This record gives sequence, structure tokens and C-alpha cells, in this order.
Amino acid sequence: QVQVVESGGGLVQSGGSLSLSCAASGGTLGTYDIAWFRQAPGKEREAVSCTTDRGDNEWYSGSVKGRFIVSRDNAKNTVYLRMNGLTPDDTAVYYCAAGTKIPAWAHGSFYATFCMDDTKYDYWGQGTQVTVSP
Repeated sequence: QVQVVESGGGLVQSGGSLSLSCAASGGTLGTYDIAWFRQAPGKEREAVSCTTDRGDNEWYSGSVKGRFIVSRDNAKNTVYLRMNGLTPDDTAVYYCAAGTKIPAWAHGSFYATFCMDDTKYDYWGQGTQVTVSP
């Protein structure tokens, strides 16, 4: 089964940028839908961004749309999350998740509804801390 490991977190000042990576082993990442979730202290885990297995569709939450960019390099078995314009509200542990439960027909117009559902993902990383100082 595939294993995913996040990296790239750290401390950054407000307005700064970070790039997170999600590297896979034990499987071919190109066969998995990938999502980034985050969980801030005292808050529920929330979906931030998703990308289909072929990278032909993606979704962003309203709080990050226009600031974050998800991309994937299936040849390198890695998915990236570029985070720009960071604010203290972005402080959280960021998780990468991989799954195959979203049907192919849902990779189009209905993708957002499915991809933000954490039950669609079977494989999760340990998370990487992102801290944004004021």
C-alpha cells in the first residue's frame, strides 16, 4: 500500500510563502486522488485543496483560493502545495491524503463535493507544522 510523507513546513512571517511536498512510496501516486487537509489547534480538520489522480481537476477552499496552488509530478511520485500570502490564520498542521474512492465520473463538475470528504482517503501522512507569525 502507498505511504505518503509531508515535508516543507516551518515558521514564516505573515505575507510569506512556503511549499509543501507530499512524497509517496510503495505505490504509484498517479493512481491516487490527493488532498491537502489542515488542522489548527482547537479546530476541526478541514480540506484545503485537492487534485485528481491525473491532475486534470483541482479544488481549493474559499479561504485559500487565489493564494495556494496544488500541483503534482507523477513521475516523481510527489504532490506539492505552494502557499503564498500566508497569514496567521493559516497556522495548522497540514496533512496529505491519498485515496481511490472518488469515482471517475465525479472528477468533473462534482469533484469539490467528493474531494473535501476525508472519508474518501485511506492513506494519510503524519503531517507537517506550518506556523505563520504576525
